[in-house]
Amino acid sequence: MTNYQIAQKLWDQLWKNYISRVNYAQVYQKMITEAGGTVANDHIAFRSLRLTVENKNLGIEHIAQIAAALGYAPAGEYHFPSSHLYARHYRHPKQDELDLPKLFISELIVDKLPNEIAQLIYQTVLSGLSIDSPTFPSNIEALSESEIEQFVNQLSTVFTRPWQPPLKSTVERVNNVTQYGAWVLLHGYAVNHFTGYINRQNTSAYRDIESTAKGLSERGVPMKAEIEGSRGSGLRQTATHAVKEMVTVLDDTSGELLDIPWTYAYYEIAERNLIEIDGGEKVLFEGFLDAQAQNLFEMTRK
Repeated sequence: MTNYQIAQKLWDQLWKNYISRVNYAQVYQKMITEAGGTVANDHIAFRSLRLTVENKNLGIEHIAQIAAALGYAPAGEYHFPSSHLYARHYRHPKQDELDLPKLFISELIVDKLPNEIAQLIYQTVLSGLSIDSPTFPSNIEALSESEIEQFVNQLSTVFTRPWQPPLKSTVERVNNVTQYGAWVLLHGYAVNHFTGYINRQNTSAYRDIESTAKGLSERGVPMKAEIEGSRGSGLRQTATHAVKEMVTVLDDTSGELLDIPWTYAYYEIAERNLIEIDGGEKVLFEGFLDAQAQNLFEMTRK
């Protein structure tokens, strides 16, 4: 067993958890496989908070250290000043050979928010915070199948919420300023979205992003009204609406647990095209575009 095989097992486990909550991804999977095609993931997206609490970094670095241990390396960075967000994407050197997805990890720059909102976020994540990072075994190659399974299960717990449920009023007040911040308080490091990779679908029934989005819409999946990116551009993306589910918060008066409806995740589809670089050479565009990503962040707005 090697680190990249651990990565494959981890992403497979997160995918199973994700599709159990995001039924639109199940519709996509069924649609493509019934057409004789292939379901592949272009990238997985995670959200976080740029905040240091008790000497623990709760931002990109918390997930990036696991990505690095799995063999991933930074491949691009993105700035979203209007929403106080920053992101990096990570790529595995065996991405194409082993069909490993890219990772898109973003963080909310909490210090840029109004002080009152920043304090609400800070106080919430302090509540029962448990964020120890798993230690990778030095002898992965020698681990038995059951030990590998146990380790992957341990890794998957990182992608949950590591603090107690927030106060209902906190979620509502934070949401008025940053819907991204409210989302992270509720869902923590849970997968924000997986991304169906149009280029790998390998079916004449769904040759491009238009036909794929149309197919999903015809099956009752609510889709984003527009496709981000013009025909022939390096990256074209669209997404389903975010599913809504009941989330647990604390009642401000009684302190008891209370379930309220909130957005969770959407399913994205992406088409990549050749772009011309210096010297006229054409290569497949592997990065992301700030404006498109900004628009897709808004898909979880309540």
